[in-house]
Amino acid sequence: MTSQIHAPSDHHDAERPVETMWEGRFITTKRQGRWEYVSRARGIRAAVILAVDAEDNVILVDQFRVPLGKRCIELPAGLVGDHDDNADEDAAIAAARELEEETGYHAAAMEKVGEFFSSPGMVSESFTLFRAQSLTKVGAGGGVDSEDIIVHRVPLAGIEQAVEDWRAEGYAIDVKILMLLGPKLLG
Repeated sequence: MTSQIHAPSDHHDAERPVETMWEGRFITTKRQGRWEYVSRARGIRAAVILAVDAEDNVILVDQFRVPLGKRCIELPAGLVGDHDDNADEDAAIAAARELEEETGYHAAAMEKVGEFFSSPGMVSESFTLFRAQSLTKVGAGGGVDSEDIIVHRVPLAGIEQAVEDWRAEGYAIDVKILMLLGPKLLG
């Protein structure tokens, strides 16, 4: 059983009309009542992959993120239905494709963990988290086209130190990395 603390609500803003303030190819800025937020354009979704190999190493990626102005340590991820020819793409298929493109690992199966929201006060985007099953290294990874992705294979037992080292080197750390630190943070 959970307890709830009731506070004043902004639910009346949910009854207001949604205004599109600006729309680009991948994102849309909107206003609804007092709220301004960003959403993905054209129904695009995201898939994020938790990939741990048979030796208990987690597969992570880093890439330069323009909004942050630096490289960021992340779980492999990608967009679902981001092209007109695959608008109805299955998220598990996109996850498998992105894992292989970004990391060079093929998963025998993708287990859907669920849908999550990363910054619900500012962004309406959600992502579907998948757990990659039975990994096989089939390529170098690094992404496609102009992506400059570096692959990291990190022992789960050393993830806390790895994150600390990356921070000291000036890397940004994606919030989804918290799931790898969770047991240590709670303990």
